[in-house]
Amino acid sequence: MQPATKLILIKILHTLIWIFFNVVIFYLLYAVISGKFDKWLWICISLLIAEGLVLLVFKNTCPVTIIARKYSDSAKHNFDIYLPEWLAKYNKQIYTTIVIIALIILAIKLL
Repeated sequence: MQPATKLILIKILHTLIWIFFNVVIFYLLYAVISGKFDKWLWICISLLIAEGLVLLVFKNTCPVTIIARKYSDSAKHNFDIYLPEWLAKYNKQIYTTIVIIALIILAIKLL
């Protein structure tokens, strides 16, 4: 398989993982706003903790990005994912903020 083809497959995989975690994050936000404290809320929190641990182990870099780097020397933030450049650049800040807001709402509602 050609390196360019491998990079395309990695970008597709990374984008699918990104979509999955968007569903997780926005379900978390929906659940805490609506007061729906079901098992899915806690599964979402567990998945986000696992994602945070993975990022911690890989020094704040997604392991998929590390694999993609083997097939590209691009300096663009979206070289490894099908996202607009600005979103790829600020992805962690945007979604971390949303998760923190959701967890604050959860804490307030549980107290």
